[in-house]
Amino acid sequence: PLTPLAAPNGAEPLGRALRRAPLGRARAGLGGPPLLLPSMLMFAVIVASSGLLLMIERGILAEMKPLPLHPPSHEGAAWRRALPRPGGLSLETGDSDLQVRQDVRNRTLRAVCGQPGMPRDPWDLPVGQRRTLLRHILVSDRYRFLYCYVPKVACSNWKRVLKVLSGVLDSVDVRLKMDHRNDLVFLADLRPEEIRYRLQHYFKFLFVRDPLERLLSAYRNKFGEIREYQQRYGAEIVRRYRAGAGPSPAGDDVTFPEFLRYLVDEDPERMNEHWMPVYHLCQPCAVQYDFVGSYERLEADANQVLEWVRAPPHVRFPARQAWYRPASPESLHYHLCSAPRALLQDVLPKYILDFSLFAYPLPNVTREACHQ
Repeated sequence: PLTPLAAPNGAEPLGRALRRAPLGRARAGLGGPPLLLPSMLMFAVIVASSGLLLMIERGILAEMKPLPLHPPSHEGAAWRRALPRPGGLSLETGDSDLQVRQDVRNRTLRAVCGQPGMPRDPWDLPVGQRRTLLRHILVSDRYRFLYCYVPKVACSNWKRVLKVLSGVLDSVDVRLKMDHRNDLVFLADLRPEEIRYRLQHYFKFLFVRDPLERLLSAYRNKFGEIREYQQRYGAEIVRRYRAGAGPSPAGDDVTFPEFLRYLVDEDPERMNEHWMPVYHLCQPCAVQYDFVGSYERLEADANQVLEWVRAPPHVRFPARQAWYRPASPESLHYHLCSAPRALLQDVLPKYILDFSLFAYPLPNVTREACHQ
């Protein structure tokens, strides 16, 4: 069984309290205070300063013990020392928002991941969590970096970049359907000592996105366009949550609230990767990432990473296709305000670490905000 970390002064562990009454459902009422905290900084300060680990629960340590490190090469060590550190990221003049976001992310990651009982290594994770992590970290041995891919955060373009860097593709602009497995190397493909060596000596990064915007993007893409997802997930969601749906629904008309209800009943560690929390996909406490990029400034952050890993000058991050229409803040606001507020209260705890660790604001869906 999973054991919640103890709260200070004998208080009830916050993870248990969230499961019992998510985000203050007992206070739900038209005249009560706002149910969802709109301030990102206030929330991050609460997480970082109080030491309470929201929704984090310790797993039983995996039986596999750490193996000895592969002896580092002098060439690798010199290359590592020459890399600019993330703190040296050159920011545009006046880009105070980025500076605040990076500082909050770094401080919150250190505060949460530094707590007793938190994983320090992939081998501290239960077997299932470690398997998920290693299957989501891509390897470039030629350029000595590891990239943890997060679906719906430009991961197809990053895979295209990796294929260009490995010589499989001539250009990132080659028009073909992305094969998400072939011609790519995952940490899960390697032996434990090879995994440890790369985690120790390679540059490591991931890219993140507003958690609810990512969910909306997955919902629109998978249930609006992909027949396989409509049949596999959509039909089950409709059967489970729509009265009078019948035994064989098509699954191509899943509503956003029905999708949210499905997420409430799902175990985050066993979700489909397209809506699994980033925390469970990439385990930012078990892996010390050198850089966490943002979808909101994707091109600038991605090209900075390519510069850090010394990619050839002709290799650039693919430009967004003209036909692509990402989930906009206005569209997200509309969908959230159209969903039952109690349903959002039940969904948010599953993604609370993604909000806090990566410095994203919780949504403001008060009556006043939704009527604006």
